[in-house]
Amino acid sequence: MKLRVGLGFDVHQLVEGRDFWLGGIVIPSAKGALGHSDADVLIHAICDALLGAANLRDIGFHYSNKDPRWSGKDSKFFLQDVTRMLADRGWQIENVDCTIILENPKINPHIQEMKKVLAPLMNILEEDVSIKATTNETMGYVGREEGINAMAVALIKKE
Repeated sequence: MKLRVGLGFDVHQLVEGRDFWLGGIVIPSAKGALGHSDADVLIHAICDALLGAANLRDIGFHYSNKDPRWSGKDSKFFLQDVTRMLADRGWQIENVDCTIILENPKINPHIQEMKKVLAPLMNILEEDVSIKATTNETMGYVGREEGINAMAVALIKKE
């Protein structure tokens, strides 16, 4: 059996007038993430972790923000497609561990719903999706509520 680990990171600016997509769901918020697709920073970080573990470059390589096909695209499509890419190469996702860095809104009330959405997209159990949230202690662009960061680590295996 072969195991690999990948690390993903994403950041998006927060602006008024956009839905706040995070972990495949819309969270009530005065601001949403700005981006070419739905700007779901958590899914983008997970995709990068999975692609990195499989040595398949990154999300921007596969879904360029210059390509109009991906404009406004639901990021759940990207995660499902990345999962397919891995499976086509014999990789199985074992687990993902994620951290969201954001001042507001509070994420903890939404974590279980995000896990319910994300797990089937990766063909894994909810218990294999870890999502944590923290603040930036009011420092920097995250602390000023101008942006959001997400990090993810993924473990994949091939028999």
